[in-house]
Amino acid sequence: MRSIVHGGSCGDSCCLRIEKLGVRIGAEEILHDISLHVHCGQLVAIIGPNGAGKSTLLKAILGQQEHSGSIRFSTPGERDRKMRIGYVPQSPAFDPGDPISVEDLFVCCLYKRPAFLGASKAMRERILECLDRVHAKDLLRKRVGTLSGGELQRVLLALALEPVPNLLILDEPLSGVDVEGISTLMDMLDELRRDYDLSIMMTTHDFSALRRYADQVVLVERQILRLGTPEEVLSSPEFYSAFHMKGDGTT
Repeated sequence: MRSIVHGGSCGDSCCLRIEKLGVRIGAEEILHDISLHVHCGQLVAIIGPNGAGKSTLLKAILGQQEHSGSIRFSTPGERDRKMRIGYVPQSPAFDPGDPISVEDLFVCCLYKRPAFLGASKAMRERILECLDRVHAKDLLRKRVGTLSGGELQRVLLALALEPVPNLLILDEPLSGVDVEGISTLMDMLDELRRDYDLSIMMTTHDFSALRRYADQVVLVERQILRLGTPEEVLSSPEFYSAFHMKGDGTT
């Protein structure tokens, strides 16, 4: 989890403000002139074809990728307050035969403690509190390698929420999750942003839930092709062109 400093003002609510961001890797320009404004409590979906620069944009926000332009987080009336960013990467692969449990994973990640030493009573109580945020206390003893796609996303989400961040970033959280799991996960994200006033940014190739849950959709292919409400973006000529679709949704 990365901390950056708030500064300046931003209208009526805190926000993430990206101005004229660009990324070059060698001679190749990956992102060009990206400007984006995210208010607290919003869920913003970043979409685009493979290789469009979506994950690179997230890495720039996380401080893992050098870039031009600026990335700021500001809150009216508050100065020099640290911002916390929670991050859920694309689902890592775990060996189904690996004996590590969800509890072991939390012990290693939160306490930097060898899993074979186990969790103390206080540790276990804290871990259960973390899992309870995502309605996953029943997963405590399960082996990580046997979790379904949706269950693994909930565990990773619980880790990213400890401590509760100001901004939650998820890279392809719906990948490998079945239809029922997608609905459950999106309901959970919607609940979390309301309960904790989180800003949420996520990349996705699954557009089925965007009209119901997203406040903004950002269509990226090296630059921002279209930005607006889900309806505005998903029905736009730029969307059909980027995904090589006809106006009726067929390819």
